[in-house]
Amino acid sequence: MIELKNINKSFSGKQILFDINAKFEEGKVNLIIGQSGHGKSVLTKCIVGLHTPEIGEVLFDGRDFVKMDNNERKDIRKEIGMLFQGSALFDSLTVEENIMFPLQMFTEMTKEEMVDRANFCLDRVNMSGSNKLYPAECSGGMQKRVAIARAISLKPKYLFCDEPNSGLDPKTSIVIDNLIKEITYEYNMTTIVVTHDMNSVIEIGDNIIFIFNGKKWWEGSKQDILTTDNEEILNFVYASQFMKQLKGKLS
Repeated sequence: MIELKNINKSFSGKQILFDINAKFEEGKVNLIIGQSGHGKSVLTKCIVGLHTPEIGEVLFDGRDFVKMDNNERKDIRKEIGMLFQGSALFDSLTVEENIMFPLQMFTEMTKEEMVDRANFCLDRVNMSGSNKLYPAECSGGMQKRVAIARAISLKPKYLFCDEPNSGLDPKTSIVIDNLIKEITYEYNMTTIVVTHDMNSVIEIGDNIIFIFNGKKWWEGSKQDILTTDNEEILNFVYASQFMKQLKGKLS
């Protein structure tokens, strides 16, 4: 579990985050949603240590990441898997080499052990046999799956996904959503997904927090979000004409 207590963050005297408290439970897909510029990316960077809040605690199973020294933070980072928005694969490395990269950085595995782990992770994301392909030879959906395989290579306790469906067609987005949900439940990870994709919210949002003007404005499940009367989140969820029509049918 990851717990946030009274997170406040400012830049150049301008406060971005205000007293945010939240719990992200293990074995669940936790979503952070909100409009651009309202603080969700800053909040995520505070959680993973890219920003340091002026006030507040970021607790990884009770361990305060904010107060740790660099060596202690390094130990926590070994427990974190990251799925970046653009996949962030190394173009000059094969699929197998991309997955092995964090193993080379953080473990003392032999080459044979790393290849075995890479094969296991590729099989888990339904990409067995693609070891020697380069990212340029993979479709967008395949690249996302390789990035997920790399993210789980170190058997993380915590998985962070930044806009995992960015640039994907609706059908492929569903595949990626289902894969994130499956590995979260299978490995009992604490998964945090930052997304604008309402399909993801409805499909995999076990717990959702909505950030508005730098504050935690709303919290609930994928079932709750369709019936809430919170005006700001309704404007966000039903921003498109399609979603407005859906709301009319549900009302």
